Amino acid sequence: MQFRILGLVEVRDEQAGLHLLPTGAKQRALLGALVVKAGHHVSVQQLIDELWGERPPANAANALQVQVARLRRLLSGPEEGRDARRRERPPWITTTSCGYTLRIAPAETDAACFQQLTDTARRILHEDPGRAGELLRRALSLWRGPALEGSVLGDICAGRAAQLEEHRLTALEMMYDAYLRTGRHGEITGELMVLTTDNPLRERFYDLLMVAFYRCGRQAEALRVYERARRRMVHELGVEPGPVLRGLMQAILHHDPALAVSAGALPAGPSPAGTAPAGADAAGGDAVLPLFEEIARLQHRIEQLQQEQERLLCRFDELTGAAARTA
Repeated sequence: MQFRILGLVEVRDEQAGLHLLPTGAKQRALLGALVVKAGHHVSVQQLIDELWGERPPANAANALQVQVARLRRLLSGPEEGRDARRRERPPWITTTSCGYTLRIAPAETDAACFQQLTDTARRILHEDPGRAGELLRRALSLWRGPALEGSVLGDICAGRAAQLEEHRLTALEMMYDAYLRTGRHGEITGELMVLTTDNPLRERFYDLLMVAFYRCGRQAEALRVYERARRRMVHELGVEPGPVLRGLMQAILHHDPALAVSAGALPAGPSPAGTAPAGADAAGGDAVLPLFEEIARLQHRIEQLQQEQERLLCRFDELTGAAARTA
């Protein structure tokens, strides 16, 4: 049995031919929350908050028991052969003194499989980018839609869905990095164009697209990508692009040798026109790649903080406006 949350929440048993899909938002949210917290106790109050939020029913504990009973029947599979299956293994959901626990191993979720593949790819990205790209493509193929789709009613599923989406975007960044390292720039410009449109404040996708265009001999288009990124960030966040993106623009203008296919992914930043970066050998800029990746990680964190600041400012404006209206 595999519990899947990278899309609609469902349970599949390929050997037995079982496909269990909860019907109804409450059932999906309950299963999603239990899978997210698999192996850990989840209190009755946490689950009530997850399913009903600030408007629980009059007898919320009993209502939750009804939902848990329905989910247990679903996980038991078709009535035919149910008793035999129960003898084969203990119940999926166990009741504790004040809550419930879903008894599954981490490897029984698609999210765990995704994480294992991406972790392996990250370890071998520098030494074997071709293999890393294959692993990342496999990992991303596990996604069937937004994480916990149709299950996000409360904080447990919402928090995990946001975390998984961030992991998905990071895996995409690594995959296209691996493709650039293996000279596949001509294959990925279209996909990266879509990603920069769908994630307009994520600088790393612009970095990758600019290098792909440049390596395809399309320098003007690479520079237009920078201008598009700059306009969007100034408009949305009121800030200029970060040092990595600005450095890449300068490197493209100066035809930095570190941008060559043999240099791997991206350079750490601009070098003097017509010269290779310090520490780069005749083959390219591999020596600066760890530094670039650290800069990219820091830049990504800055972008996250900027977006969080924007959300907090919007919320502050809403609250102060409401206070002014009631004064």
